[in-house]
Amino acid sequence: MAYLKILLPFNFTENDNKALDFAIRTYAGHEDAHITLYNAHTPAPDIDMRSDPVMERMRSHLDYLLKQIFDQENALKKAKEKLLQSGFPSDRVKYIFEPSKKDIAGDIIDQVSKGNFDVVILNRKPTKITRFFTRSVFLKVVSTAKNVTVCVVN
Repeated sequence: MAYLKILLPFNFTENDNKALDFAIRTYAGHEDAHITLYNAHTPAPDIDMRSDPVMERMRSHLDYLLKQIFDQENALKKAKEKLLQSGFPSDRVKYIFEPSKKDIAGDIIDQVSKGNFDVVILNRKPTKITRFFTRSVFLKVVSTAKNVTVCVVN
């Protein structure tokens, strides 16, 4: 049976919550919709703390980073729970939480092609001066992703 595969990149912002609400309103009643929440987090560095006394002092900073990553994964699980409570069956909702390999747009594009997604739901951040000098994530995804529908929630 063919079904609609939806990728929702989620980075724990208010705009991401708007995109999540959009996905719920649009796809919760569709029996063929399968949704994947996606977050590519910055990995904590792999440092051998035993080899250097100076690095031992860095342990608390590394522990803080590891806790942040743990908290982010729990927040992603809460977003998944919101989808489940909104009517998505558990067999149609999953999440991917992995270390970033490229930039945000590159990780999303790789995930789209690797997972053969049909729809990507992105949000658009309010314009900042830096947008004049760099391309935004959604512009990179829209211009690069092939054979996929990109929904931009504003």
